[in-house]
Amino acid sequence: MAEVRTIGSLPVPNVQALAGTCNGSDEQIPERYIRTEATCEEVISNYHGDMAIPIIDLNKLLSPQSSEEECVKLRSACQYWGFFQLINHGVPEEVIENFRSNIIEFFSLPLDAKKEYSQLPNSLEGYGQTFVFSEDQKLDWGDMLYLQVHPTDSRDLRFWPVTLHLSGNPLINTHRRLKACRSACLSSWLRPWVLSQSRC
Repeated sequence: MAEVRTIGSLPVPNVQALAGTCNGSDEQIPERYIRTEATCEEVISNYHGDMAIPIIDLNKLLSPQSSEEECVKLRSACQYWGFFQLINHGVPEEVIENFRSNIIEFFSLPLDAKKEYSQLPNSLEGYGQTFVFSEDQKLDWGDMLYLQVHPTDSRDLRFWPVTLHLSGNPLINTHRRLKACRSACLSSWLRPWVLSQSRC
């Protein structure tokens, strides 16, 4: 029996098509894509540390000699930034480049070819926009391709472009390797909490 999906997105016009119609001087960008309130928002309010994107070294995170110091950096990156760059992760550059080139190839396709992978009503998977819940919601000026990779039995290959079926499944290869990195980072991030709980 097929899985019932409860999260979906309302259909909205394709941004690539809209961009083509907004090139004339008499055409205007639709109001839903204009975010005037974003111009006055402060991105980081109470952070006074280094403004460089945090870099976490997975080798140091896994090494007994340097893991404690790298864990502190990881926790800080998560607390103050919400993201970080991971280096020495063990994912070969060839795997990353293959994935990147396949995604670029997909987004370079003509609009009609990409529409073959469009999201269905009440589904996030496919080509389109995600998390559109109301008719007056502000929208991102960009389209996306959302594919369910894990768990494997949730993959709906109808939405997988042919480019991602070929070349040794670059998306799956990248996902498999990043899953190992994610597990290592998560266990390192949780390590101090687990240790403090075991002492109680």
